[in-house]
Amino acid sequence: MGMNFRSLFSLFSSDLAIDLGTANTLVYARGKGIVVNEPSIVAVNKVTGEVEAVGREAKEMLGRTPGNIVAIRPMKDGVIADFKITEKMLTYFIQKAHGRRMLVHPRIVIGVPCEITQVEKRAVIDSAYRAKASEVYLVEQAMVAAIGAGLPITQACGNMIVDIGGGTTDVAVISLSGIVYSRSVRVAGNEMDDAIMQYLKRKYNLLIGERTAEQIKIQIGSAYPLDKPLTMEIKGRNLIEGVPKTITIDDSEIREALSECVATIMNAIRVALERTPPELSADISDRGIVLTGGGALLKNLDRRIREETGLPVSIAEDPLASVVLGTGKMLEDFRLLRKIAIE
Repeated sequence: MGMNFRSLFSLFSSDLAIDLGTANTLVYARGKGIVVNEPSIVAVNKVTGEVEAVGREAKEMLGRTPGNIVAIRPMKDGVIADFKITEKMLTYFIQKAHGRRMLVHPRIVIGVPCEITQVEKRAVIDSAYRAKASEVYLVEQAMVAAIGAGLPITQACGNMIVDIGGGTTDVAVISLSGIVYSRSVRVAGNEMDDAIMQYLKRKYNLLIGERTAEQIKIQIGSAYPLDKPLTMEIKGRNLIEGVPKTITIDDSEIREALSECVATIMNAIRVALERTPPELSADISDRGIVLTGGGALLKNLDRRIREETGLPVSIAEDPLASVVLGTGKMLEDFRLLRKIAIE
């Protein structure tokens, strides 16, 4: 009997784990896996205040909207910048995860950056309750990213994780299911896109949009010289002549554009290593550093960290999904969740 009852119960189990990211929001449904993975963008009609599109559709509109529609990224630097819009976005993603069944009141676990303030925490919790959650738990992104990346965080040994997202880079040292040291810097993917936009404006008087900047970063961005050089054709608008223009750039230019962002991340790693208790430092020198988050995909970032720290560096298997997968594990393991949820 027990088994049938449980399987019946799990049909109705609507628990969700959410990685509410600056760049992308991922939703993991218990027993189903990742059910939503879309950009954290909302298109709003300025005249009526109505939401026109959310997620992928809204991203298509970025930089291409008519005057009365604005594309808003409600999360800034990993935290809620626009409360109302975040709530609408969450509601949309939660409904989408449940196939639009409106009666469900899920338990929700959400990953947040480690240096988030009380006010910011409150904002995330309130948004989730307004989006019809029955219970809300917050967990630290670095911690769940480590779980999602498959690190043995419950053991008595040090693990170091560097989670480079859209808005924040979280560096953490974890042992015995606890965070021994953590630090969040607000330099990550978005900042890199910005740096590329500024660089091309300075060097070539070329204006490009954020979607183009992101594509440049993905295609030819790197943190350490590449084995074979890459070039890319870029279309933008020339600032001086005011007309569309195409130029060709190479990887070394974009590496220069990104150098400050990468230096900030390197510095956060260096500080974390200095502040780690010696017993755990020994563990880290054996196990090394694990990179996760979309920024882990920046070409040769692992090599750069290896060169500068002398430590082994590995990249999580699915870096973009580590946080949500780790958060999802919390739904199956409420004991661990109680241990690591933040008040």
